[in-house]
Amino acid sequence: MSGTSDMVQTVSFSTIAADVKPDHLLVLVNGIFSSQSDWKYVQRELRQHLSSNFIIYASAVNSYLQTLAGIDVAGRRLAEEVWQVVEKIPGLKRISFLAHSLGGLFVRYAIGILFLSDANEVADARKLLPMQNNIETIAGLEPVNFITLATPHLGVRGKKQLPFLLGVPFLEKLAAPVAPYVIGRTGQQLFLTDGNAKKPPLLLQMTLDYGGRKFISALGSFQTRICYANVSCDHMVGWRTSSIRRETELPMPPKQSLDGYKHVVSVVDCPPVQTDCPSFKPETIEEKKAGQTEQGSAKAVPYYDRVEGKAGMVTLRRCWSCCTCDRLLETAGTSIIHCV
Repeated sequence: MSGTSDMVQTVSFSTIAADVKPDHLLVLVNGIFSSQSDWKYVQRELRQHLSSNFIIYASAVNSYLQTLAGIDVAGRRLAEEVWQVVEKIPGLKRISFLAHSLGGLFVRYAIGILFLSDANEVADARKLLPMQNNIETIAGLEPVNFITLATPHLGVRGKKQLPFLLGVPFLEKLAAPVAPYVIGRTGQQLFLTDGNAKKPPLLLQMTLDYGGRKFISALGSFQTRICYANVSCDHMVGWRTSSIRRETELPMPPKQSLDGYKHVVSVVDCPPVQTDCPSFKPETIEEKKAGQTEQGSAKAVPYYDRVEGKAGMVTLRRCWSCCTCDRLLETAGTSIIHCV
C-alpha cells in the first residue's frame, strides 16, 4: 500500500491551500486493464472546476492485471484502501465516487463493505465520541455522489453488450466460455456464470443486502446516483448494460445534443421506487448450471434473461436517482445521462 500513502501525501499537501480545510473526499476508480495514471487529465480538470473543499484521490490498488482477480477481490482491496485514506486525512466529512467502466462494479462491491448505519459503529470507526442518532455512512463519512461512466451494471452477456463483437451471434456465444481464460474470474462474473449453481451470480447478489454485505443499502445511502451511458462509439460496454435497461426499454436516441453539451443527447428521469427483491428459484438453478456448462444452449437463455431483468429492475428502480449534466456534483435532479 505504499502507493496509497504516497498519493495521500501528494493530494493532502501539494494541492491544497494552507488556509483551506478540505472535507469532501472524491475517489476516482479505474476500469479493466487500466490504472490510477489514466485519471491524470481528469484530476487536472476537476481541480480547476471544483471548490477547494475537495480532496481528489485516484485509487491505486486495482491496476492492469489486478483487475482480473474478480469484482469481489478488487472491491475488497478498494474498501481497505478507502479506509486507509480516511484514516490518514483528518477532518473529512463527506465522500463521493467517480468510477469508469468496470471500476463502477468495484465501487459497488466496496461500499457494501464500507457501509455503516449504526451511530456507535460510525463513532468507533472515526474514533469519535458515541453518537445519539443513527446515521448511514460510507467509511464513517456522509455519502454524497455516486457516479459511474459506462459501467456494465448488468454484465456483458447479450446482444451487442460487447460492441466489438459486432452483434454476431456466433462470437457472442463463444465469448462466455472463453472469457475466464482471457480476463479471469472477472470474466465469469461479467457473464453471470460465477460461483455455485445454487447461489445467485455476484452481480445479482449486489442488488441486495447479501451475505453480510450491505450492497443495496449502501448504494441507496448516496444523495445522488449518476449513471452515464454511451449510446455509440463505446467498443467495450453496451448501451443497455451501462444504462441499466432491458433491450425493450432502450429509447431511440435523439440525433441532436442537448444545448450546451456537445456529446450529451438525452437525460432520462428515473425516480427510485420500491420493487420486490430478486429471488433465486429452483428452475433458475438448473438454468444457471446450463449457463455454466453449455453457454450456447437454449436452456441457459431464460436464466440470463431472468437474472438481467431482476438485476436491472432492482438496481435501477430502487436505487438510481441521478443528477442532470449541468449539476454534476450537486445533489439535485433524477436522471440517466446518454452520451455519444
